[in-house]
Amino acid sequence: MYMRNRIVAFCALCTFGYSALADEGPGLGRELRAAEVAAIDFAVMPDGTGLPSGSGNASAGANLYQQHCVACHGEEGQNGLHDSLAGGQGTIAGPMPNKTVGSYWPYATTLFDYIRRAMPYQNPGTLSNDELYALTAYVLYLNGILGEADTIDASSLPSVEMPNRENFVWAIER
Repeated sequence: MYMRNRIVAFCALCTFGYSALADEGPGLGRELRAAEVAAIDFAVMPDGTGLPSGSGNASAGANLYQQHCVACHGEEGQNGLHDSLAGGQGTIAGPMPNKTVGSYWPYATTLFDYIRRAMPYQNPGTLSNDELYALTAYVLYLNGILGEADTIDASSLPSVEMPNRENFVWAIER
């Protein structure tokens, strides 16, 4: 009986003591300023909703890619230190799928959104809208989806047909 009471007391102390600490929190960080929230409070949907103004083409994106992307993703989007961005077409259904932008991603707008949120890796959120469109166009060009001079913008990017688009099935609300 004595041991059971000690265990119950220990559990109560842990539960209530932890609860008090959890309410206080670790005291890390600070509240975001309105400008900081505005810089990341966006979403680009597959249909293009949320795309900003601006435009770009692969020709302009090639220089930006050399400045910001080649170190991680390699020349022409392959064989870099991190994920390949190009190649892999026809491998998805095989035993060794190579999931790249051109072989796997269903929407070109998703590529734009990802670059906007997360790239360049060492300094995300620093590229202008025109630079974002140009880099998106260049990666699509590397995958044979766009021509080098094809210009993309908020109205044309959603209509880019990605090779694996039909293999994504969206859940139906019931």
